[in-house]
Amino acid sequence: MVLLFLLLVGAVVWAFAMATDMAPVAVPLAVIIAIAATWASYYFSDRIVLGISRARPVDKNELPYLVNITEAVAIGAGVPVPELYIIEDTAPNAFATGRNPRNSVVCVTRGLVQKLNREELEGVIAHEVAHIRNYDILLATVAVTMVGIVALLSDWMLRFSWRSGRRRSRSHGSGGDAAGAVLLLIGLIVAILAPLVAQLLRFSLSRRREFQADATAVQITRYPPGLANALRKIAADPEPLEVANKATAHLYIYNPLKDMEGPVDRLFNTHPPIAERVKVLESMS
Repeated sequence: MVLLFLLLVGAVVWAFAMATDMAPVAVPLAVIIAIAATWASYYFSDRIVLGISRARPVDKNELPYLVNITEAVAIGAGVPVPELYIIEDTAPNAFATGRNPRNSVVCVTRGLVQKLNREELEGVIAHEVAHIRNYDILLATVAVTMVGIVALLSDWMLRFSWRSGRRRSRSHGSGGDAAGAVLLLIGLIVAILAPLVAQLLRFSLSRRREFQADATAVQITRYPPGLANALRKIAADPEPLEVANKATAHLYIYNPLKDMEGPVDRLFNTHPPIAERVKVLESMS
């Protein structure tokens, strides 16, 4: 999955260079930017996500029972205890982020802590710890940064290529440069399609991993109703998550963008339907 994002970044940069006057350096430039994007995503994507979400660390004395639940679940899952962060928002939700189990974070909202009972909280924390144990956190968090990089590069390329194309047209007269026009067209197509492909890859990754994390959470807690009831409560809660956006929605245990209900929206949804997830969990009881 990360390789596909790398290829998208490389394709956008290559198309940009070929469509402008930078063709001789197209391949080296694409490789350098793709490697730099991957390095930045690996080391900084978790902090970027926490910053976007306006999350802060939880003091051990602030929510001792939540700390105890997280420690117990992590021990049961056989992973290091993750850092705990909280978002001061009354909508119940949670996500996990980080590079690996030793550098991981579980982030919950204030609403989750206030509205769920202990068994339901255990189910949610186990779901997020499952993402950590399965290394979903690296893929999901890097995807946020990589999708943003692809979109940013594509937008930059569209703007620059448009100006470059106009300069070329004036310099070559009315006939223009046929080869340059073809390269410019290819570059524009890549710039337009690359962000869409990147988003579809991110959606596909998230939907498949949610079912797997639900199943792993049940293995950890041995109590399917805890997570099933938590999902029902989270889905039924009417309050929107103010800090949620399309870039980070796939990280949460439940899609915080609750207005995505149309047929086209469901196609691009980041999560499987709650009813399907609950049905699978109930079959495990």
